[in-house]
Amino acid sequence: AVDYEMNRAFMLTVMVSNQAPLASGIQMSFQSTAGVTISVTDVNEAPYFPTNHKLIRLEEGVPTGTVLTTFSAVDPDRFMQQAIRYSKLSDPANWLNINATNGQITTAAVLDRESDYIKNNVYEATFLAADNGIPPASGTGTLQIYLIDINDNAPELLPKEAQICEKPNLNVINITAADADIDPNVGPFVFELPSVPSAVRKNWTITRLNGDYAQLSLRIMYLEAGVYDVPIIVTDSGNPPLYNTSIIKVKVCPCDENGDCTTIGAVAAAGLGTGAIIAILICIIILLTMVLLFVVWMKRREKERHTKQLLIDPEDDVRDNILKYDEEGGGEEDQDYDLSQLQQPETMDHVLNKTPGVRRVDERPIGAEPQYPIRPVIPHPGDIGDFINEGLRAADNDPTAPPYDSLLVFDYEGSGSTAGSVSSLNSSSSGDQDYDYLNDWGPRFKKLADMYGGGEED
Repeated sequence: AVDYEMNRAFMLTVMVSNQAPLASGIQMSFQSTAGVTISVTDVNEAPYFPTNHKLIRLEEGVPTGTVLTTFSAVDPDRFMQQAIRYSKLSDPANWLNINATNGQITTAAVLDRESDYIKNNVYEATFLAADNGIPPASGTGTLQIYLIDINDNAPELLPKEAQICEKPNLNVINITAADADIDPNVGPFVFELPSVPSAVRKNWTITRLNGDYAQLSLRIMYLEAGVYDVPIIVTDSGNPPLYNTSIIKVKVCPCDENGDCTTIGAVAAAGLGTGAIIAILICIIILLTMVLLFVVWMKRREKERHTKQLLIDPEDDVRDNILKYDEEGGGEEDQDYDLSQLQQPETMDHVLNKTPGVRRVDERPIGAEPQYPIRPVIPHPGDIGDFINEGLRAADNDPTAPPYDSLLVFDYEGSGSTAGSVSSLNSSSSGDQDYDYLNDWGPRFKKLADMYGGGEED
């Protein structure tokens, strides 16, 4: 490849010769030479990182702002006055910063070897170096940081829950520890019971198996079934060592001859005594009884409701029905009433021209009214019976007292009635009939008695 920075021009000598020999008698050379000069034009080339991938080693947990290294690039354009700017291209955990001018890399956060961004103790970040040429060019470089482990994680007890029989020597609990650090900051581990509270060492004991495992068992001959929180102190072998007090939940339950927890024992291990279990069973029975009684009551109520529905006519049953109180009738055709029957006459001529004996209920009969003796305002208490009889006679002899013997119009049935006419019902004139008994019916039937009884009119 031609490089301007290595050689800006090339001087070449070119020779040309004739393949066939010249004819005899020609006095000239059969070859010729010429000089050729080639000039190289400079172009902008991308900067590059001399050490790519660059690997550095440091301990994890260095403080924020610590200078790690200077990751600088080189611009091959030596004869161009150009500046290089640096930036981050890939920083998965956002742990690093780079100086845009000189490429110095510092920590932006604490580097943790136990992070998920670490692969095989190595953290990778990619940086970009770009010049200001026309057009600009850029190059990339990868920085690899190998993190050395320090003892910054205390061990955790495993498992978190376990089960043991209420009597010793039947089974034990194997315990171990998990540490996020690596050797030499992990095992062998030390397992021990705390001195406070005193009941822990009184009831439990730990037996060491090896550097990573131990056994937890009962110290006393019998421990009541239930769930117990047993604290255990676990210490690693780091420098300096770290310890952690972990809680293991131990379910103590009655066991069978094989050392397996029984079904009743599992319930008891949940923290419930015999009395509590019996109370729970009684509550369940009461609840089931209440549900059964409720179902029976609902069925009986449904049956009674069905029986009542059979005894009542659906048209007469107004329960759960919509009642309309503002029905305004059909339309104009249903309101064709003869309102003249209900109107008050404006003059007395209208009343005088009426057919004799036909009056409205609210009209007073025309004619002289009979005069009756003035009744005493306050009768003597001894004449109460005479007073009632006198009032009765006055009412019977008063033709003006309603109801009058007149035509009463109660309603208009409208046109097109399906009922037949009653105009054809004429009184029969054949045969003789005695109407003298009408004279015995009192003054109200006097008019009728005079018409049909053959008596003389007044």
